[in-house]
Amino acid sequence: MSEDTPARHDRTTRHPTPGPRNSLHGWPRHRSPLVVAYNYALVWLLRVSPSLRLKRLLLSTLGVDVGEGVSWGLEATPDVFWPNDITLGDDVLIGYDATLLCHEFLQDEYRTGEVVLDDRAMVGAGAIILPGVHVGADAQIAANSLVVDDDPAGATVAGVPAEIVSDSEAEDVAGD
Repeated sequence: MSEDTPARHDRTTRHPTPGPRNSLHGWPRHRSPLVVAYNYALVWLLRVSPSLRLKRLLLSTLGVDVGEGVSWGLEATPDVFWPNDITLGDDVLIGYDATLLCHEFLQDEYRTGEVVLDDRAMVGAGAIILPGVHVGADAQIAANSLVVDDDPAGATVAGVPAEIVSDSEAEDVAGD
């Protein structure tokens, strides 16, 4: 991710939800309850299956763009409403109980955005990635981190919100 790359919020689509209630209240107007129920059933199977082959098949069935060799940990959860907005590069590793969200319901609007993980990106156990985030190649997200901004290629982020704690590309340049 360069300085020219737009921020996460610039890569999300805002959907105003006027009225007296919050945006979650009206979700059935925005996504078919049957589609969400179908997705939920597939996500449940995905979360509990120990088979990586079955997990890749279920992710593809949900509409996730799945690269070769993706490893999806137990209890990890893709977005149930918009799973088709997730792209996983080759050899991506998603840890136990991680969550990839392509939507966020707020009081007066909801937002949707793609979540992209480039080749060999790693998401630690319990981490949460918000919509519009791009995780670069060979980047790492520490366990229990909340990722609200992009994770550049080769960098490691940690914390709530996640911040860069190590940047292997910068360290390589400094070592030369």
